[in-house]
Amino acid sequence: MARFRTWVGIALAGALSVSLAACSSTGGKRAEDARKAAAAQGRAAVNTPRWTFAMITHSGDGDTFWDIVQSGAKQAAVKDNINFLYSHDDEAQQQAQLVDAAVDKKVDGIIVTLAKPDAMKAAVARAEKAGIPVITVNSGSEESKAFGALTHIGQDETIAGEAVGDELNKRGKKKALCVLHEQGNVGHEQRCDGVAKTFHGTLRKLYVNGTNMPDVQSAIEAKLQADKSIDSVVTLGAPYADTAVKARTDAGSKAEIDTFDLNAKVAASLKDGTLGFAVDQQPYLQGYQAVDLLWLYKYNGDVLGGGKPVLTGPQIITKDQASALAEYTERGTR
Repeated sequence: MARFRTWVGIALAGALSVSLAACSSTGGKRAEDARKAAAAQGRAAVNTPRWTFAMITHSGDGDTFWDIVQSGAKQAAVKDNINFLYSHDDEAQQQAQLVDAAVDKKVDGIIVTLAKPDAMKAAVARAEKAGIPVITVNSGSEESKAFGALTHIGQDETIAGEAVGDELNKRGKKKALCVLHEQGNVGHEQRCDGVAKTFHGTLRKLYVNGTNMPDVQSAIEAKLQADKSIDSVVTLGAPYADTAVKARTDAGSKAEIDTFDLNAKVAASLKDGTLGFAVDQQPYLQGYQAVDLLWLYKYNGDVLGGGKPVLTGPQIITKDQASALAEYTERGTR
């Protein structure tokens, strides 16, 4: 038992070192060493039963953000001796059906996003009725508790939007365009509304089809051509930042491009000044903590948050921090 507790302590310390990696080169090396060791050995740090956890998200195909979430979840799954299943669909009804399928498989825990909560309510209720613990991640913080989830892990989207508005004010911006790439996503609306709440200038929303990048570029370009007074464009996902940069170039605009979320391309663009700033919600932590907290609940009845969301963001990343984070974005953990 003493040896088992020691392993648990080491495992939890490893999770903490990952979350602090951006603050210390030593912490970053330790986290990387732990990642390589787990990948090479494939051995759990605990001797609890091999439970099965399913994560079902609203991700579309090719969204790099969710690759980072999965990276964290898989790392925690190795450590916690978990059989990890991942599935996704950007159509809410199909996502709900995937949750139903996980319930039918009698998994031991479910991690789910609530980007379109009304469509997900019945599926989550079915999981609860079956006695399967549920943790929500990324989107749906306001609905999570009402739906019966143990806790929610992510950032408060309104607070994140407000942070963007404050940053735009610091930069002296007067007219911003907020690009929403998934209509009906409550988190996206909350982000733009949060920006409008604190931004002293004028904010306009632009709805685009996020599954068609050429159309996204054309829509942004048209807005920038039609209104030369737009001095900032805010995209709500890292893959769309580069598209907005291309639209700015083609439109002959001088608008600053800023974005939610971080990846290697965004970090590089921050470093060279192509982008102004990014809002990081630390998706690796969302995946890692979701699996880890389900394991803690199954093993020890632990719940974090005290009825409130466990926040992983927002953190404003500028050119000054980009270099320090480049190592982590390249390995897919930031």
